[in-house]
Amino acid sequence: MVGAPRLPRPLSAGGTVTPRIVDMESADSMQVSARGAPAHTYWETRARRFARGGWGLRAVCSYGMPGFYNGYIHLVQACALRRWLRVAPGVRVLDVGCGVGRWSRRLAASGARVTGTDLVPAMVAEARRRARAEHVDDRCEFLQCDAAELSFEQPFDVILCVTVLQHILDPDRMQMALDRMSAHLAPGGRIVLLEAAPSWSDARCNTSVFTARDERTFHEAFARAGLGCTAIHGIDPLPLKTRFLPLYGRLPRPLALLGLAAITAVSLPYDLLFGGRQPQRSWHKLFVLTRT
Repeated sequence: MVGAPRLPRPLSAGGTVTPRIVDMESADSMQVSARGAPAHTYWETRARRFARGGWGLRAVCSYGMPGFYNGYIHLVQACALRRWLRVAPGVRVLDVGCGVGRWSRRLAASGARVTGTDLVPAMVAEARRRARAEHVDDRCEFLQCDAAELSFEQPFDVILCVTVLQHILDPDRMQMALDRMSAHLAPGGRIVLLEAAPSWSDARCNTSVFTARDERTFHEAFARAGLGCTAIHGIDPLPLKTRFLPLYGRLPRPLALLGLAAITAVSLPYDLLFGGRQPQRSWHKLFVLTRT
Protein backbone atom coordinates (compact mmCIF):
# COMPACT_ATOMS: atom_id res chain seq x y z
CA MET A 1 0.00 0.00 0.00
CA VAL A 2 4.75 8.64 -7.96
CA GLY A 3 7.13 8.81 -10.22
CA ALA A 4 10.69 7.56 -10.44
CA PRO A 5 12.23 8.27 -7.03
CA ARG A 6 15.45 10.12 -6.32
CA LEU A 7 18.02 7.86 -4.65
CA PRO A 8 18.58 8.65 -0.96
CA ARG A 9 21.73 8.87 1.13
CA PRO A 10 23.85 5.71 1.51
CA LEU A 11 23.16 3.12 4.18
CA SER A 12 24.10 4.14 7.69
CA ALA A 13 26.25 1.74 9.71
CA GLY A 14 26.50 -1.82 8.59
CA GLY A 15 25.93 -1.95 4.84
CA THR A 16 23.15 -3.84 3.13
CA VAL A 17 21.39 -6.93 4.39
CA THR A 18 21.84 -10.22 2.54
CA PRO A 19 19.07 -12.65 3.51
CA ARG A 20 17.97 -14.68 0.47
CA ILE A 21 14.55 -14.96 -1.07
CA VAL A 22 13.68 -18.19 -2.81
CA ASP A 23 10.38 -17.41 -4.52
CA MET A 24 7.15 -15.62 -3.84
CA GLU A 25 3.57 -15.46 -5.04
CA SER A 26 1.82 -12.54 -3.40
CA ALA A 27 -1.82 -12.48 -2.36
CA ASP A 28 -2.70 -10.47 -5.45
CA SER A 29 -1.22 -13.17 -7.74
CA MET A 30 1.32 -10.70 -9.20
CA GLN A 31 4.73 -12.35 -9.17
CA VAL A 32 8.16 -10.79 -9.22
CA SER A 33 11.16 -12.93 -10.14
CA ALA A 34 13.19 -12.87 -6.92
CA ARG A 35 15.06 -16.16 -6.93
CA GLY A 36 18.29 -15.63 -5.02
CA ALA A 37 17.80 -11.85 -4.80
CA PRO A 38 18.83 -9.99 -1.64
CA ALA A 39 15.85 -8.75 0.35
CA HIS A 40 16.51 -5.06 -0.34
CA THR A 41 16.63 -5.77 -4.10
CA TYR A 42 13.36 -7.71 -3.96
CA TRP A 43 11.46 -4.97 -2.13
CA GLU A 44 12.98 -2.24 -4.31
CA THR A 45 11.81 -4.10 -7.43
CA ARG A 46 8.28 -4.35 -6.09
CA ALA A 47 8.21 -0.75 -4.93
CA ARG A 48 9.34 0.56 -8.31
CA ARG A 49 6.99 -1.76 -10.20
CA PHE A 50 3.87 -0.74 -8.33
CA ALA A 51 4.84 2.93 -8.25
CA ARG A 52 4.25 2.91 -12.01
CA GLY A 53 0.63 1.81 -11.92
CA GLY A 54 -2.35 0.63 -9.93
CA TRP A 55 -2.50 1.85 -6.36
CA GLY A 56 1.24 2.39 -6.32
CA LEU A 57 3.03 3.33 -3.13
CA ARG A 58 -0.26 4.25 -1.51
CA ALA A 59 -0.56 0.56 -0.66
CA VAL A 60 -0.42 -0.25 3.04
CA CYS A 61 -0.53 -4.02 3.24
CA SER A 62 0.38 -5.28 -0.23
CA TYR A 63 1.22 -3.63 -3.52
CA GLY A 64 -1.43 -4.40 -6.10
CA MET A 65 -4.21 -4.90 -3.56
CA PRO A 66 -7.25 -2.65 -4.14
CA GLY A 67 -7.48 0.70 -2.38
CA PHE A 68 -10.54 -0.17 -0.31
CA TYR A 69 -8.68 -3.06 1.33
CA ASN A 70 -5.61 -0.98 2.09
CA GLY A 71 -7.92 1.71 3.47
CA TYR A 72 -9.40 -0.86 5.85
CA ILE A 73 -5.94 -1.97 6.98
CA HIS A 74 -4.88 1.63 7.57
CA LEU A 75 -8.00 2.43 9.58
CA VAL A 76 -7.75 -0.49 12.00
CA GLN A 77 -4.03 0.14 12.46
CA ALA A 78 -4.58 3.85 13.09
CA CYS A 79 -7.31 3.10 15.63
CA ALA A 80 -4.99 0.80 17.59
CA LEU A 81 -1.99 3.15 17.37
CA ARG A 82 -3.81 6.40 18.16
CA ARG A 83 -3.30 6.32 21.94
CA TRP A 84 0.38 5.38 21.70
CA LEU A 85 1.31 7.95 19.07
CA ARG A 86 0.24 10.94 21.14
CA VAL A 87 3.58 12.56 21.84
CA ALA A 88 4.68 15.94 23.15
CA PRO A 89 6.48 18.38 20.85
CA GLY A 90 10.21 17.74 20.72
CA VAL A 91 9.98 14.04 21.59
CA ARG A 92 12.52 11.97 19.64
CA VAL A 93 10.87 9.18 17.61
CA LEU A 94 12.45 6.40 15.54
CA ASP A 95 10.14 4.85 12.92
CA VAL A 96 11.72 1.52 11.92
CA GLY A 97 10.64 0.25 8.49
CA CYS A 98 8.85 3.54 7.84
CA GLY A 99 7.95 2.86 4.20
CA VAL A 100 6.76 6.12 2.65
CA GLY A 101 6.56 7.76 6.07
CA ARG A 102 2.89 7.19 6.80
CA TRP A 103 3.36 7.42 10.59
CA SER A 104 6.55 9.51 10.56
CA ARG A 105 4.81 12.42 8.87
CA ARG A 106 1.86 12.27 11.25
CA LEU A 107 4.20 12.34 14.25
CA ALA A 108 6.25 15.19 12.79
CA ALA A 109 3.07 17.20 12.23
CA SER A 110 2.38 16.91 15.98
CA GLY A 111 5.81 18.37 16.76
CA ALA A 112 7.92 15.24 17.28
CA ARG A 113 11.47 14.99 15.94
CA VAL A 114 11.30 11.88 13.76
CA THR A 115 13.91 9.66 12.14
CA GLY A 116 12.47 7.13 9.71
CA THR A 117 14.46 4.19 8.38
CA ASP A 118 13.64 1.76 5.60
CA LEU A 119 15.53 -0.89 3.66
CA VAL A 120 14.18 0.27 0.28
CA PRO A 121 15.59 3.33 -1.54
CA ALA A 122 12.33 3.95 -3.42
CA MET A 123 10.42 4.11 -0.14
CA VAL A 124 12.94 6.47 1.47
CA ALA A 125 12.89 8.80 -1.54
CA GLU A 126 9.09 8.88 -1.58
CA ALA A 127 8.95 9.50 2.19
CA ARG A 128 11.22 12.52 1.74
CA ARG A 129 9.11 13.83 -1.14
CA ARG A 130 5.89 13.55 0.86
CA ALA A 131 7.44 15.18 3.92
CA ARG A 132 8.45 18.16 1.77
CA ALA A 133 4.98 18.33 0.24
CA GLU A 134 3.40 18.37 3.71
CA HIS A 135 5.95 20.89 5.04
CA VAL A 136 7.19 18.63 7.84
CA ASP A 137 10.61 17.88 6.37
CA ASP A 138 12.24 20.20 8.93
CA ARG A 139 11.10 17.81 11.69
CA CYS A 140 11.79 14.44 10.11
CA GLU A 141 14.61 12.74 8.25
CA PHE A 142 14.57 9.48 6.32
CA LEU A 143 17.51 7.09 5.97
CA GLN A 144 18.05 3.84 4.10
CA CYS A 145 18.97 1.36 6.81
CA ASP A 146 18.46 -2.30 7.71
CA ALA A 147 16.50 -2.75 10.95
CA ALA A 148 19.10 -5.23 12.20
CA GLU A 149 21.89 -2.66 11.69
CA LEU A 150 20.47 0.41 13.45
CA SER A 151 23.22 2.66 14.78
CA PHE A 152 22.56 6.16 16.14
CA GLU A 153 24.47 8.28 18.61
CA GLN A 154 21.44 9.39 20.64
CA PRO A 155 18.56 7.31 22.04
CA PHE A 156 14.88 7.76 21.19
CA ASP A 157 11.91 8.35 23.48
CA VAL A 158 9.55 6.36 21.24
CA ILE A 159 10.44 3.64 18.74
CA LEU A 160 7.71 2.61 16.30
CA CYS A 161 7.81 -0.53 14.17
CA VAL A 162 4.71 -1.46 12.12
CA THR A 163 4.56 -4.76 10.19
CA VAL A 164 8.31 -5.01 9.71
CA LEU A 165 9.56 -7.95 11.78
CA GLN A 166 7.05 -10.25 10.08
CA HIS A 167 9.09 -9.79 6.88
CA ILE A 168 12.42 -10.69 8.51
CA LEU A 169 12.29 -14.46 8.13
CA ASP A 170 15.68 -15.24 9.68
CA PRO A 171 15.00 -15.51 13.45
CA ASP A 172 18.53 -14.38 14.28
CA ARG A 173 18.16 -11.20 12.24
CA MET A 174 14.72 -10.59 13.69
CA GLN A 175 16.27 -10.85 17.16
CA MET A 176 19.06 -8.49 16.08
CA ALA A 177 16.46 -5.92 15.01
CA LEU A 178 14.76 -6.13 18.41
CA ASP A 179 18.12 -5.91 20.17
CA ARG A 180 19.03 -2.77 18.21
CA MET A 181 15.70 -1.16 19.02
CA SER A 182 16.16 -1.99 22.70
CA ALA A 183 19.68 -0.52 22.64
CA HIS A 184 18.37 2.76 21.18
CA LEU A 185 15.51 3.23 23.67
CA ALA A 186 15.94 6.14 26.08
CA PRO A 187 15.29 5.58 29.81
CA GLY A 188 11.54 5.69 30.39
CA GLY A 189 10.85 5.34 26.68
CA ARG A 190 8.61 2.85 24.88
CA ILE A 191 8.64 0.68 21.80
CA VAL A 192 5.34 0.37 19.92
CA LEU A 193 5.35 -2.76 17.79
CA LEU A 194 2.53 -3.90 15.47
CA GLU A 195 3.06 -7.30 13.87
CA ALA A 196 1.33 -10.48 12.72
CA ALA A 197 1.38 -12.42 15.99
CA PRO A 198 -1.51 -14.88 16.28
CA SER A 199 -2.03 -16.56 19.63
CA TRP A 200 -1.85 -19.89 17.83
CA SER A 201 0.51 -21.32 15.20
CA ASP A 202 -0.86 -20.28 11.81
CA ALA A 203 1.20 -20.58 8.64
CA ARG A 204 -1.63 -20.29 6.10
CA CYS A 205 -0.50 -16.84 4.88
CA ASN A 206 3.25 -17.48 5.09
CA THR A 207 5.32 -16.85 1.97
CA SER A 208 9.02 -16.53 1.26
CA VAL A 209 8.86 -12.87 2.37
CA PHE A 210 6.36 -13.10 5.23
CA THR A 211 5.94 -15.22 8.33
CA ALA A 212 3.38 -15.11 11.13
CA ARG A 213 5.26 -15.91 14.34
CA ASP A 214 2.97 -16.77 17.21
CA GLU A 215 2.63 -14.47 20.21
CA ARG A 216 4.71 -16.68 22.48
CA THR A 217 7.66 -16.47 20.07
CA PHE A 218 7.51 -12.68 20.25
CA HIS A 219 7.42 -12.65 24.05
CA GLU A 220 10.49 -14.89 24.15
CA ALA A 221 12.29 -12.54 21.74
CA PHE A 222 11.28 -9.52 23.82
CA ALA A 223 12.78 -11.10 26.94
CA ARG A 224 16.06 -11.83 25.16
CA ALA A 225 16.23 -8.17 24.12
CA GLY A 226 15.69 -7.01 27.70
CA LEU A 227 12.17 -5.80 27.00
CA GLY A 228 8.94 -6.30 28.91
CA CYS A 229 5.43 -6.01 27.46
CA THR A 230 3.25 -3.48 29.31
CA ALA A 231 0.20 -3.55 27.00
CA ILE A 232 -1.28 -5.62 24.17
CA HIS A 233 -3.97 -4.39 21.77
CA GLY A 234 -5.78 -6.51 19.19
CA ILE A 235 -6.10 -5.32 15.60
CA ASP A 236 -8.19 -7.80 13.59
CA PRO A 237 -10.04 -10.38 15.72
CA LEU A 238 -12.39 -11.43 12.90
CA PRO A 239 -10.39 -14.09 11.01
CA LEU A 240 -12.16 -13.89 7.64
CA LYS A 241 -9.37 -12.18 5.72
CA THR A 242 -6.63 -14.56 6.88
CA ARG A 243 -8.73 -17.47 5.61
CA PHE A 244 -9.52 -15.76 2.31
CA LEU A 245 -6.19 -14.17 1.34
CA PRO A 246 -4.40 -17.46 0.53
CA LEU A 247 -7.18 -18.10 -2.04
CA TYR A 248 -7.25 -14.57 -3.44
CA GLY A 249 -4.67 -15.06 -6.17
CA ARG A 250 -6.21 -18.34 -7.34
CA LEU A 251 -9.65 -16.92 -8.08
CA PRO A 252 -10.77 -15.05 -11.22
CA ARG A 253 -10.12 -11.35 -10.63
CA PRO A 254 -13.79 -10.23 -10.50
CA LEU A 255 -14.68 -13.00 -8.04
CA ALA A 256 -11.58 -12.28 -5.94
CA LEU A 257 -12.46 -8.58 -5.70
CA LEU A 258 -16.08 -9.33 -4.84
CA GLY A 259 -15.06 -11.72 -2.08
CA LEU A 260 -12.49 -9.29 -0.70
CA ALA A 261 -15.02 -6.44 -0.72
CA ALA A 262 -17.54 -8.54 1.20
CA ILE A 263 -14.96 -9.62 3.78
CA THR A 264 -13.75 -6.03 4.21
CA ALA A 265 -17.31 -4.76 4.73
CA VAL A 266 -17.96 -7.34 7.44
CA SER A 267 -14.54 -7.17 9.11
CA LEU A 268 -14.14 -3.40 9.39
CA PRO A 269 -16.88 -2.61 11.95
CA TYR A 270 -16.15 -5.75 13.98
CA ASP A 271 -12.42 -5.10 14.14
CA LEU A 272 -12.91 -1.45 15.09
CA LEU A 273 -15.39 -2.32 17.84
CA PHE A 274 -13.73 -5.39 19.31
CA GLY A 275 -10.04 -5.28 18.33
CA GLY A 276 -8.92 -3.79 21.63
CA ARG A 277 -11.15 -6.10 23.66
CA GLN A 278 -10.16 -9.35 21.96
CA PRO A 279 -6.37 -9.37 21.56
CA GLN A 280 -6.16 -13.16 21.90
CA ARG A 281 -8.43 -13.62 18.87
CA SER A 282 -6.55 -11.04 16.84
CA TRP A 283 -4.15 -12.14 14.10
CA HIS A 284 -2.18 -8.90 14.31
CA LYS A 285 -1.28 -7.43 17.67
CA LEU A 286 0.12 -4.17 18.99
CA PHE A 287 2.73 -4.59 21.73
CA VAL A 288 3.91 -1.76 23.98
CA LEU A 289 7.39 -2.53 25.31
CA THR A 290 9.72 -0.96 27.87
CA ARG A 291 13.20 -1.83 29.11
CA THR A 292 13.22 -4.29 32.01
